[in-house]
Amino acid sequence: MQKKIILNSPRLLELKKHKRKIFLSKFCFVLIGLIIIFVGLGFLSRINRLNITNININGNKIVEVEEIKEKVDQNLLGYYLWLFPKTNIFFYPKSKIIQSLSTEIKRLKDINLTINDSGTLEVLVKERTGLYTWCGVIFEPVSDKSSMCYFLDEDGFMFDEAPYFSGEVYFKFYGETVDSYFAKNNFTKLVLFKEILQQMGLKPVMLYKMGNSDVKILLSATKFSTTNPEIIFKTDADLDIMAENLDAALDTEPLKTDFPKKYSSLLYIDLRYGNKVVYKFK
Repeated sequence: MQKKIILNSPRLLELKKHKRKIFLSKFCFVLIGLIIIFVGLGFLSRINRLNITNININGNKIVEVEEIKEKVDQNLLGYYLWLFPKTNIFFYPKSKIIQSLSTEIKRLKDINLTINDSGTLEVLVKERTGLYTWCGVIFEPVSDKSSMCYFLDEDGFMFDEAPYFSGEVYFKFYGETVDSYFAKNNFTKLVLFKEILQQMGLKPVMLYKMGNSDVKILLSATKFSTTNPEIIFKTDADLDIMAENLDAALDTEPLKTDFPKKYSSLLYIDLRYGNKVVYKFK
């Protein structure tokens, strides 16, 4: 009982209150100091020489400078925590700007941001090159200006609407796309087989990837035919073996003679049956 009285004596209670007041005073002092430093840094971060004063765009050939600059400006608006400007050379949202440009302007492939000594944000871009066109999920050969196609780059990435081209200016792809990619896992293989056909003296002009693993490559039609001859194969087939089988068939009778003579009436050459090459004329 005596011990409890000592612990709760008026003197000890007064000492505890005094220590609490000292602690709170120090805490408030430190907090106010931190707020002053924080606000001071906020105003310091607004000094002109610490902020982006200009934006310079380089590397673009098709995308307009103003279109790129507008996207960059949008990401530099505002402040962090209502104090620190997003234009500050140490805090500007570099990753967000790159992501915004690549997402909203799909023609841009590579984007690099640096800040020079004068406070200018240098935006260096590399544009995608349209090597092929994608013209829809369902195979409908483009025959008029109302049909819409999109450019594909060397990776099969679809990035921009293509103007109307008459004739066979660009090789056309048809079939499903995923995340703006056509046949992402097999695109290089499909293009390589197209090039092999060209080396054989054939003229592939379109490719249709069907819902299963079957693929049709359509050859150029003649003025005497109304349809395009087809080369049919599977995407999971061995490319080298498939090319060897086709080359051997084209160099073996009767196809060796019939192919050049009856080309306008050729319906298809089917490579889906292993070493067996199946073909049909009208």
